[in-house]
Amino acid sequence: MKERITIEAGKRGGKPCIRGLRITVYDILEMLASGMRVEEILEEYPDLEEEDIFAALRYAADREHRIDVALSA
Repeated sequence: MKERITIEAGKRGGKPCIRGLRITVYDILEMLASGMRVEEILEEYPDLEEEDIFAALRYAADREHRIDVALSA
C-alpha cells in the first residue's frame, strides 16, 4: 500500500494521492460512494490501476482503525 499512496506537501495540499498522481484517496472513495464501478473509474482515469483503488480502500480503512484506537486509549 505504501508504494501506491504518496503524500507530497506541494501536491493537492498534501493529501494522500495515488502513486504521485493528482488523484487523491478521497477522489477514489468519492467515486466509489457515488456508485461508480471499479471498471468505470479505470476507464475514466487510464493512469489508474485496479490495485490503486484497493490501496485507497485499505488506506482509508487503516486510517479509520487508527482513529478508533486513538479514541479508545
